[in-house]
Amino acid sequence: MSTQKVWFVTGASKGLGLSLVKKLLDAGHRVAATSRTPEAISEKIDAPDTECLVLSMDLTNDKDIRSAIDATEKHFGTIDYVVNNAGYALMGALEESSSEEIKKNFDVNVNGSLDVIRNVLPLLREKGSGHIINIASVGGFVGSFPAFGIYCATKFAVQGFTESLAVEVEPFGIRATSVNPGYFRTEFLSNESLNATKIQLPEYENVREMQKLHEEKLHGNQPGDPDKAAEVLMELVAMEKPPVHLFLGSDAYDMVDRKIDSLKTSMEEYRELATSTNIAESV
Repeated sequence: MSTQKVWFVTGASKGLGLSLVKKLLDAGHRVAATSRTPEAISEKIDAPDTECLVLSMDLTNDKDIRSAIDATEKHFGTIDYVVNNAGYALMGALEESSSEEIKKNFDVNVNGSLDVIRNVLPLLREKGSGHIINIASVGGFVGSFPAFGIYCATKFAVQGFTESLAVEVEPFGIRATSVNPGYFRTEFLSNESLNATKIQLPEYENVREMQKLHEEKLHGNQPGDPDKAAEVLMELVAMEKPPVHLFLGSDAYDMVDRKIDSLKTSMEEYRELATSTNIAESV
């Protein structure tokens, strides 16, 4: 069996997506690298189209997605692995978030990935193999980030549908994994990538503090290395039994451990009350 595979990667113009594309090409794989700004990929990747097919794709446009997948299949003959990496964070309190801003964030972070999956699954089912990797976030398990409620909601959704997807496609030889990074040193927290809500209410001091923390202190000081994360993704698809959930980064593990401990404590505290709701058996 050939070790050269075809990868379909969204959000490939920067960050983890760009790191992954570079690592894949170095390893001899073929890549369809997609972005709303394909020129940004071409400026950073020097590879012939026999190895890297750069495609313009708007995740909010189903026809665009279908065209990109069709173009990849036509160009390379198949698709082996899909990495839904594109996304962004809406930053602001829930009360400050407009319905339009919320919808846009869900359209990109959730619906865009779902549309990619729906359009690529017939191909993967027919070949009886494949791996769909959905890049979520530790914020999809730990939601206690003021200013990032909507973003966390999108990533909770990604983790949820990936869990169902993994069970649905297992009979076809297809695997699915939600990858949940902590803080990685990419442009994700830059002014160009963060999208603050138009409304900023002065009452939400804790939200402003969290925004300032991310913009001024965390950006550029994240502990995670995106190149190492890309290597982990390449190892992931080679696993015989890959996990459905994979948390990346020591910081992610610390946050998840604390959340699990908190959940266990809360469940035990309210066990008697919460389990008192069953229908009483007739005597």
